[in-house]
Amino acid sequence: MTKETGTAGQDRHTRRTSNLQDFLRLLLLFTISGIAGWIFERLGSPLPWMIGPLVVTALIFIWGGFPVTVPIRIRPFGQMVVACQVGLTFSPAALALLLELAPVIVGSALMSGLCIFGIATLLSRFSAMSLAQAFLASVPTSPVEAASMAVKAGVDPMPVVFSHTLRLSAVVILVPFAMYAIDGWPEAGRVPVTFTPIDIPGFLLLAAIGFLSIFAFRLARIPNPNFLGPLTITAALAATGYGLEPFPPMILALAQIILGTWLGSTFRREILTSAGRLTLTCTISIMLVLVSCSAGAILIAFVAGLDWRILILGSAPGGVVEMALTAKFLGQNVALITAFHLTRIFIFMPNIPWIVALISRHEKRSRMQGGKS
Repeated sequence: MTKETGTAGQDRHTRRTSNLQDFLRLLLLFTISGIAGWIFERLGSPLPWMIGPLVVTALIFIWGGFPVTVPIRIRPFGQMVVACQVGLTFSPAALALLLELAPVIVGSALMSGLCIFGIATLLSRFSAMSLAQAFLASVPTSPVEAASMAVKAGVDPMPVVFSHTLRLSAVVILVPFAMYAIDGWPEAGRVPVTFTPIDIPGFLLLAAIGFLSIFAFRLARIPNPNFLGPLTITAALAATGYGLEPFPPMILALAQIILGTWLGSTFRREILTSAGRLTLTCTISIMLVLVSCSAGAILIAFVAGLDWRILILGSAPGGVVEMALTAKFLGQNVALITAFHLTRIFIFMPNIPWIVALISRHEKRSRMQGGKS
């Protein structure tokens, strides 16, 4: 055996050992997240299987003593499961209700957009962000989509991703707890998640539909395909009377553990410590968005004669995945609240790129005029 062959064999062995260590660390992290979800569920926490893993993973990654990376490629599994569960709630009766409330849903989306743009303007003035960055950091969309649009617009994506991570975490934690504080903490004796027999053929069929729809939506270049694909197909099946059995509760809990762990892993100590001003201004702007959107939602609910809880959940600046889970946990109309967020997505997503481009051009002209004067 030559020296080169021996070196190559050692390198392969080193890589296998490193990969095994990474896998074991990741397995340990998810085990810790699962235990955190179980503890939060026993405490009666809202959205326990997402908030528990989010909190404990964020603390671990801020501490920085646990060298592991949560791969983003596992996130589609969690999104697909939640999307299928949400889509299967679109019964014919739910569809009729959505059509009846279409003016309220569209009005709520426009109200949220005005609040977000106004606070993005304030954020740009009191932080180092440009207005284009502040707008991308404030508009409700996924961190991945926002970062992609920031790169295309030629602006630094780091503050955008950081702001979205804070926003999603704040909405997921604060909205349910705030509603608990107003309505009262539920009885701790609710039925916990337990292992139940799985209908293997039904499970595999629903999973196949979910992943094939993701693939189809990616090919069609539709935004947020990991959620919108499974949601659209399963909703169409349910609305026409061909809905399948949803995933078992344990699978839904596992999906939330994955999403919560991934979201918590995006926190880093170096970001929080080196961007103190950014953290402060983003946190304040997120609170202002939450308060203004909630106030507008309550006003719309009063005028329309609807339950204020539905309007607040429908107008909250969270991701559709997170708010669908929150609505499901709080016992609200998941299909209706999802429709609020999907309407906002379909209004905002196609228009965000040209709005950002328009803002960027305006800022460039202003800088050029300022340099000439």
